[in-house]
Amino acid sequence: MKSQVLLETKTPLELQDRAPLQPANGEVIVSIRAAALNRRDYWIVQGMYPGIKLPCVPGSDGAGVVSGAESVGEAVEGDWLDAEVIMNPGLDWGVSQRSQSGDFRILGMPDDGTFAEQVAIPAAYLHRKPAHLSWHQAAALPLAGLTAYRAVMVQGQVAKDQVVLVTGIGGGVAGFALQFAKAAGAKVIVTSSSEQKLERAKTLGAAAGFDYRQPDWHKSLLKEFGPVDVVIDSAAGSGYANLVAAAKFGGRIVNYGATTGPPEKLDMFSVFWKQLTLQGTTMGSPGDFAAMLKFVDEHKIVPVVDEVFPLADANAAMQRMAEGEQFGKIVLSV
Repeated sequence: MKSQVLLETKTPLELQDRAPLQPANGEVIVSIRAAALNRRDYWIVQGMYPGIKLPCVPGSDGAGVVSGAESVGEAVEGDWLDAEVIMNPGLDWGVSQRSQSGDFRILGMPDDGTFAEQVAIPAAYLHRKPAHLSWHQAAALPLAGLTAYRAVMVQGQVAKDQVVLVTGIGGGVAGFALQFAKAAGAKVIVTSSSEQKLERAKTLGAAAGFDYRQPDWHKSLLKEFGPVDVVIDSAAGSGYANLVAAAKFGGRIVNYGATTGPPEKLDMFSVFWKQLTLQGTTMGSPGDFAAMLKFVDEHKIVPVVDEVFPLADANAAMQRMAEGEQFGKIVLSV
């Protein structure tokens, strides 16, 4: 079994031949057809993620087949033999819908992930691959799709005819946030530092795009569209004040990351006077994952795939992510 293995942080992944996997009780072995990269994988390789345990096979996203009776462990519920599947990468969420448990972890470190020909996973995390998606598209869906669905539909409570602002378009989660909010009937506005990405977003249904490098971009947004109902943001940082200014009275700002660090300052007067909700979100519950798949199937949403690399070229795929020029998900063909 070929696997891309991280032996030390800040070093390239190493393609290794490993013994075929054997399922434990309650587990299945999925023969991976395609896997997808997330920013998390890059952070792990760079040593910028908490609790790194090495060696590990990265990769939280994957789609494949439960191929052969030897791939199904004892005490597995359900008929998964020869099924085409994707996997919920959020393990041990816990019983609360509001937040994850202390045992929560994500597939792909410490548990070996999907950058391999096989992955072992408890059968409880398997779901049927949406029939309208290719292997590459299906592999692109799980982590980013789950994160975006919870941010938009659960925490953001986006509804028809609302105005939604999605920052940093081009990344996987932001792309899904645009698609989900649009499918929910909202008017979606996006930001980016790339004019090309802003134009691409319009082909996916964005009503407008603004260059966040312009210091008063939010004033142009307010002039053209008025204040927004919901903001879906992953950056925080120095631009957070503009998001507070753009939000309407009673609006929501939902953060699934802080890639540019904490806000330099937070205008608490605006927060309490405008009665804003500042809402954090991380991944999603098993119920969120099932609801996300149902939503994707009902609206026939197709993930945007930026580029496909063979498994052997996983380091080139990592470099593509490091450059930050992608629009959509970077995928490995296995």
